[in-house]
Amino acid sequence: MTTAKQDLGALGEGLVVQNCACPRCKRSRTLKTLPPNFKCADIICDFCGYLAQVKASSSSDGSTPPRLLLGAAWGPQKQRMDAGIYFPLFLVLVAPGLGRFSIHYLPADLQTPELFLMRPPLSETARRAGWQGFYYDLGSVRDRLVLLAEGRLPVRRPRKPPAPPALPFAAE
Repeated sequence: MTTAKQDLGALGEGLVVQNCACPRCKRSRTLKTLPPNFKCADIICDFCGYLAQVKASSSSDGSTPPRLLLGAAWGPQKQRMDAGIYFPLFLVLVAPGLGRFSIHYLPADLQTPELFLMRPPLSETARRAGWQGFYYDLGSVRDRLVLLAEGRLPVRRPRKPPAPPALPFAAE
């Protein structure tokens, strides 16, 4: 069973894959999702190998980015930053009440270390004691975000309940 945040993340990745061309090779329908928990990247272009991070967030209007956005694990992000490696960011804002979404893009070359704010480690009583994440400080890059797409959220059709099992009939 997935959590609401995981469902929002999967929705965001799906919206990017469906609505965006690869920023590097410009081909449509080549962006694919990577397996869950792949470090620092969520999508790949199956033509040119382009990698990017996708972050999804709820938004009251579906277009205004939050000032802070939860990132992922600090360790892998810090190692990449120290090596001068930054992954482009797709920011998907979802307004479920309005049925709307928007997709914003922040290229890697417009990112600086100030975008990434280290969080304190989790307490010793936490399930993942000592784990440390980070926030994206979107307030520091608001003027660098590029709007790529906006639209209506896909309508989710309710799943059909499974058919009852067939009853075996006695042979006559």
